[in-house]
Amino acid sequence: MKDFYDVVIVGGGHNGLVAAAYLAQAGMSTLVLEQQRHTGGAAVSQQVFAGVDARLSRYSYLVSLFPDKIVADLGLSLDLRSRAVASYTPVRRSGRDVGLLVERPEGAGTRASFEALTGSDAEYSAWSEFYGAVGSLAEVIAPTLLEPLVPAAELRSRVDAGIWDEIMERPLGETIERRFADDTVRGVVATDAVIGTFAGLHDESLIQNRCFLYHLIGNGTGEWRVPVGGMGAVTDALAAAARRAGAVLVTNASVTSVEADGVGGSVTWLGGDGERSVDCSYVLSNVAPTTLDALRGRPVGAKPEGSQLKINLLLSRLPALKSGDDPRRAFAGTFHIDEDYSQLESAYRSAASGALPAVPPSEVYCHSLTDPSILSPSLVASGHHTLTVFGVHFPARLFASDNDSAREEAARRVLAGLASYLAEPLEDCIARDPDGNLCVEAKTPYDIEESVGMPGGHIFHGDLQWPWAAGDADAGRWGTETDVANLLICGSGARRGGAVSGIGGHNAAMSLLTR
Repeated sequence: MKDFYDVVIVGGGHNGLVAAAYLAQAGMSTLVLEQQRHTGGAAVSQQVFAGVDARLSRYSYLVSLFPDKIVADLGLSLDLRSRAVASYTPVRRSGRDVGLLVERPEGAGTRASFEALTGSDAEYSAWSEFYGAVGSLAEVIAPTLLEPLVPAAELRSRVDAGIWDEIMERPLGETIERRFADDTVRGVVATDAVIGTFAGLHDESLIQNRCFLYHLIGNGTGEWRVPVGGMGAVTDALAAAARRAGAVLVTNASVTSVEADGVGGSVTWLGGDGERSVDCSYVLSNVAPTTLDALRGRPVGAKPEGSQLKINLLLSRLPALKSGDDPRRAFAGTFHIDEDYSQLESAYRSAASGALPAVPPSEVYCHSLTDPSILSPSLVASGHHTLTVFGVHFPARLFASDNDSAREEAARRVLAGLASYLAEPLEDCIARDPDGNLCVEAKTPYDIEESVGMPGGHIFHGDLQWPWAAGDADAGRWGTETDVANLLICGSGARRGGAVSGIGGHNAAMSLLTR
C-alpha cells in the first residue's frame, strides 16, 4: 500500500473495476476500495442455500448493456450466451390456458403464437413494425454510449423522427395503446419500462420511457444474455483484468470520507488494521450519488427508492404448465407472470396508494437452462434448475413499517401468481436444503440496501437519465462530472449508468485519459 495514488476508486462493483482496468492499463497508479469481503457489488454469484452446491446470480442476473468493445479492450475471458427463447407469457383466456411465445430469432412459431392468442395477424404485424423502429434507434444510440455526450437534436436527426417522438417525447403508454390492441401484448411491451422503475405508463416525467430505452439498446440489439458461470464470472473477469494491469484492489475497506478540491484528493477508510487515509490526484465514486454526498459531508437529498422484490429459488425439477407447453422452452427466456397492461397499471396504482399489489406482476428466468455450469454435476444430473423471480411495483415504502412480514406476504403473492399457471403444486418442485428447508430466498429493497449498500435498494442508484447531453453545457462531456474537476462518478449514478453495463466506469476513465 502506498501513501499516494493517481486515482482512488470508491467501490469495487463492476463499474469501478472497469474504470480501474482502463486507468491501470494507461499507466495510472490505481487503488480500489470495497467495503464487502469481495469485489463485484451486486453482480456476484453466491451459494445462497446452505449445503446446496448451486451458485446463483443473487442480485443482478442478465447482461445486455455491457458493450462488446469493453470486453475486447480489457481482454476479458467472458462468455455471454444467447437464450433460446426471448419470452413466454402464460395466459388464461376464455377458459383456456395458452401461452404467447416470442422466439429468438423470431420465426413462424412467434407469428403463429400471436395469431392463436389474438385471433388475427394484426398484433404480430404491429409488434414487428414497432420493434423494427426501436431497433433502428438502438443501432444509432448504442455506439454513442461510449463517446462524449451528443446533443439530443443531433441524435434525433440521425433517426426516424416519428419513433423518436414516440419514445422520447410522449408517455410510453400513449404509444403502446395506439399501436397495440391486445392487453397481453401491450403488457409484454410495457414491462421493459418498469423493471426497477416505479412509475405509471402515462407518467409525464417519462421515467418509464427512459427505462424502456435502456432495456432495448444494449449493443445495438437489446438482447439480454446469460453470463456463463453466473454474474460473478463477469466481475471476476473484470477484477482479474484490473489486477493484471496493476491496480490494487482492497476489500473489507469501508470508506468514511472523501475529499477533493479540484487539484488533489484524499480518501479515508476503516479496515482490518484500523483507520487509514491515502492521498490522490483523482477520486472516482462508484457508490450512489447520495452516498457520495454523505462521504463528502454535504447535505444528502431524498434517498432513492427501489421498487422490486427479488426471489431466488432452486427447483428439483421444472414444473408442468397448465397450457401444456414444454417448460424447458417456456422457462428458457423471460417468463412473464400477470403482466398484462391492465395488471401492470393496477399494481402500480395499488402500490402508489401504499398497498401490496393483490395480483403482483413479475417475471422469471431460468439461468440453468442456458448455463448448467452454475449447478454441481449431481444437481444437473438429477434435473435441478434455478429460477430468479423479479417482482414489479414493490416500492420500498411498502416494507417500511415491518420489512419481515411484508416480505413474507409479498413473496407469497408473487409465488402464488407463478403457481396459478402450473399444472402441479409449486412447492412440490422446490428443492430442499440438507435441513429440509425450502430453497427460497426473497429480498426487498431494504434487504438489498443492507446487503450491497444501494440506498433505498434502488438498482440504478437513482432515476435513469436520457443518454445524451442535457443541454449545451453537457455536450462533449462524459456524463461523469461533478462540481469538482477531480471528482468523478463512475457508477450507475452517471448519466449513462444503470444495469450491469460498465459504461459509467469506461466513461469516467475516458474523461481522465482524454484531458
